[in-house]
Amino acid sequence: MSILTLNQALQSVDKKFRDKIVSTYQEIKSRYSKALYNSEFDAAGLSSGKFCETILRFLQNELTSTHIPFGTHISNFNDECQKLINLPKTAGNESLRIIIPRSILFLYTLRGKRGIGHVGGDVEANKIDIETIVRISDWVVCEIIRIFHSLSLEEAQAIVDSLSSKQLPEIWEIAGKKRILSTGLDFKQKTLLLLYQSSENFEFAEDLYKWVEYSDYSMYKRAILKPLHDKKIIEYDKETDIVHISPTGIFEVEKNILPNLNGGKPIL
Repeated sequence: MSILTLNQALQSVDKKFRDKIVSTYQEIKSRYSKALYNSEFDAAGLSSGKFCETILRFLQNELTSTHIPFGTHISNFNDECQKLINLPKTAGNESLRIIIPRSILFLYTLRGKRGIGHVGGDVEANKIDIETIVRISDWVVCEIIRIFHSLSLEEAQAIVDSLSSKQLPEIWEIAGKKRILSTGLDFKQKTLLLLYQSSENFEFAEDLYKWVEYSDYSMYKRAILKPLHDKKIIEYDKETDIVHISPTGIFEVEKNILPNLNGGKPIL
């Protein structure tokens, strides 16, 4: 998902808020992608604080026509969220008043209690913490798109669906094609990485064959897809030509492929 596409989906949001929502959200996604390789989960959570504070100011402005200025310290994030939650129904959409404030309050608390961005957290940040931060951030952005989008319903739904795709710097999307930038991966690993990155965890076999740049389509199905299917790493439906990655395949990518992208030995 490009920044341009997200900006288009949020055209109805005031630009000073839209730009900051987009930049802090993309920062969360980018740092999470890097943390999958280097396990620096503390760094991956740093952007969540800025994201929460941006969303809070945006909600304040929408519901009360005023907000804590950017650059001014928010002295008590919890109290500010509670003020929104306690607003009367006439103030605005229930999701803006109650659900999103509670969501960002949880994110902000998780960030503070896991030692992300400062010393003294109760528990060291780990992978499941950051995955939770990313998923809730996804939901918050999706909900704002749902409420404020200026696109058709179908286009808005496509944007929302794309938000769940995993942002991997090793996969380059260009002119409708995908390319694996990391060297040293075999065709099975490339195939699994592409399936893992997909928002729905599936792709068409012919697309995968083209993206991994295998020499022959029939041989690709026999030599790559069939062995993976037989091991239950993928599910390959020959009738529809659709390839799904299984829970075993997802585990394989996260356990053995992502950590070894920088010079690791082949695992399949």
